Amino acid sequence: MKRDDRFQLSRRAFVAGSGAAMAAATLPGRASALSGDLVVSNWGGSWNDYMYDSFERSAFADNGVDLVKDLAPVSERKTRLLAERRLPRSSVDVTWLSDSDAFEMNDQNVLEEIDYSQLSNADTIIPQLQSPYYVPAIYGGVVVLYNPNTVSTPPTSFADLWNPEYKGRVGLYDQIYFNYIYAAALVAGGDMSNVEPAFDKLMEMKEEIQPRLYPSHDALAAGFENGEIDISANYSARAQLWNANGLPIEMAYPDEGAIAIAFGVGVPKKASNREAAYAYLDAMLSPDGMANIARKTYYSVATTDASLSQEEKEKLEFTDAQKEKLHFVDYDYAAENDNAWLDWWNKEFKG
Repeated sequence: MKRDDRFQLSRRAFVAGSGAAMAAATLPGRASALSGDLVVSNWGGSWNDYMYDSFERSAFADNGVDLVKDLAPVSERKTRLLAERRLPRSSVDVTWLSDSDAFEMNDQNVLEEIDYSQLSNADTIIPQLQSPYYVPAIYGGVVVLYNPNTVSTPPTSFADLWNPEYKGRVGLYDQIYFNYIYAAALVAGGDMSNVEPAFDKLMEMKEEIQPRLYPSHDALAAGFENGEIDISANYSARAQLWNANGLPIEMAYPDEGAIAIAFGVGVPKKASNREAAYAYLDAMLSPDGMANIARKTYYSVATTDASLSQEEKEKLEFTDAQKEKLHFVDYDYAAENDNAWLDWWNKEFKG
């Protein structure tokens, strides 16, 4: 196997009702049929390393497949996938996407319908996460994050971000602006299909709370670490990751309910190595593969049989009551409005 970075560029509510190295061999005749390059399109950096260490390395070590990486920001990768619809073949075989990105790519006729009969562990996928156009791997939610050393009363709601006590000490991660629009909508009486109340609420935050904006997750973490901020809203997995790395950050599940996020893998309609692509999906969904991904990313996994201990499950997964309150994106609504939301965020909230 080779790790070839030759393609590297600058770059919905619910209750959840053999090792990765063996996953590619679970379907009759699959292992012997595999060969050639398998081009995996993914985010770079630690996320790519997590997937490689979790299941890619063991699953494709000695089965005739050369693992090739296409690493770039999702915006660049989506642009290329759209451009390649006119070509006889796609330059990638599997692509990592968020749930919203996958919806967008499917809406643009990029992704093939998943043949779940080819996946030996498909029946363990949580039904409410299953999609016809991509295979979910992990999920979490946007929650409230805070420093327990500086916040005396633990927050309980997204509305705590508007608490005058935190004036100048609220941190927001610029790239997930849409999640702050959703959170503000929930606080102000809207919902995931009506965010109109959010805009006045966010302008109130801008004027009265004066939040600090950060360009990356790492920069937000640094804001907590150096004492610039006390509270934020971000993905649940980030709270667990930063806490594990020694940053005193705690997670508070908001009374309004968390905003769900999921990530998974799609197969372009013109993938060159479809057999290897399905072997990749099979390896990812294996009990050990899923457990390793959860341990690396601190997200909950989309299957029910991951080989996690009970202690690990309790740490990584939402409770049933929390799952009941998860808010899932209205994809059609978001797709219709996201450009306008981004324009408003840049011109009005940031301006």
